[in-house]
Amino acid sequence: MASLIPKDKRQLRACLICGIVQNHHVFRDSGCPNCNRYVSMAGQNDMVTDCTSGTFDGVMAVLQPKKSWVCKFAHVNTSQPGIYASHVYGRVPEDIEDTLTRQGITYHPRDGSADE
Repeated sequence: MASLIPKDKRQLRACLICGIVQNHHVFRDSGCPNCNRYVSMAGQNDMVTDCTSGTFDGVMAVLQPKKSWVCKFAHVNTSQPGIYASHVYGRVPEDIEDTLTRQGITYHPRDGSADE
């Protein structure tokens, strides 16, 4: 449980694809635990900058994503346990969105723009 909560609260970023919240250096060193199979961020600082945002609102602790209706509503019910942002401001670049589409992944913008 303690490993899910970022220890250093500085430089927190949220993934624009899945919404998981981690420190910048964790995204840079390990990538996103949910999105690595689609977009490789590990070792690529530019990709971390493109696919994450430091501007987000609200967080939710996800322990059992497959059993949670909140996770289903937030489109993280197939994701890893962790801390997730309710809203992440920004969008992935168009080329990354195209890559996700080619891989059969529906991109759900986490800034609320899809609801409009």
